[in-house]
Amino acid sequence: MMTRLLIALLTLLGPGMVEAQETYPARPITIVVPFPPGGIADLTVRPLAPALERVLKQPIVVAHKAGAAGAVGMQSVAVAKPDGYTLMVGLVSISTIPEVDALFGRTPAYTRDQFVGIARLNADPPILVVGANTPWKTVKELVDDAKKRPGELTYSSSGVYGASHVPMEMFLDAAGLRMRHLPTTGGAPATTAVLGGHAAMWASPPAVASPHLKAGTLRALATWGATRLAAFPDVPTMKELGYDVEYYLWAGLFAPKGVPTSVVKALQDATRQAVQDPEVRNAMEKIQTPIAHLDGDEFSAWWERDAQKLAGVIKRIGRIESK
Repeated sequence: MMTRLLIALLTLLGPGMVEAQETYPARPITIVVPFPPGGIADLTVRPLAPALERVLKQPIVVAHKAGAAGAVGMQSVAVAKPDGYTLMVGLVSISTIPEVDALFGRTPAYTRDQFVGIARLNADPPILVVGANTPWKTVKELVDDAKKRPGELTYSSSGVYGASHVPMEMFLDAAGLRMRHLPTTGGAPATTAVLGGHAAMWASPPAVASPHLKAGTLRALATWGATRLAAFPDVPTMKELGYDVEYYLWAGLFAPKGVPTSVVKALQDATRQAVQDPEVRNAMEKIQTPIAHLDGDEFSAWWERDAQKLAGVIKRIGRIESK
């Protein structure tokens, strides 16, 4: 009788025990990109996915779930099963979208604590670029001119509260300036606005600005980083010029909160190897967005500091009602 009971018990527990002991990963992994193809999240994940496949020995499926400036895709991952088979490449907006929701009294699409950070992949400061036909050769010349005519100069951005709106507001606050804001629907339209003379400047990602800087149709005045960009060694930082502002356009790999610690470690180890892959590094160098890898406690602490700083900026900008 005892033998039969033991056999029955093992039969009932068997599938669960096998599942619990399953070596991760045992099936394909999906990485959600909450933005349209062609942006920095997409350009980051494309070389990363095959490199992760080589390390993890499982297919990596890249799925785009764009909408609401990234909130749609991020929310879908926030509520996904925390088993390590649904991941996400998120941008700096992962920190700002909940703050904007709070500003308007909306129920947040997600909160930061619904995610666990696997690794920061890159972190590039934007470049303050002006049209080639503008008179300013330095930030000082720009600031002096702007102070003489407050509210007259216009800057473009990729959208209200977006990744290029926030750094411009940080700079304007530090310099004591007032300018008009021309929000657009993305990096390409923001650049076009400056090239066409509809705006005088914008905070451009290096990859977007680079061809226009080389062609001489845009001029670089400063960057928002702690140090100068390797690709633009002659362009000073805002801090060098006396403005205490620092901001990065960064991308990271995330999983839903609740993923087992062993799976997080496996993903961190795999990502650490993948970003060293020459194909990944070459691909990112080509778009002038070099790897800037962080993981573990270092990434968690960095993300927390960055998010708190950005929350302050969003509150300072205040509510901007759509027309």
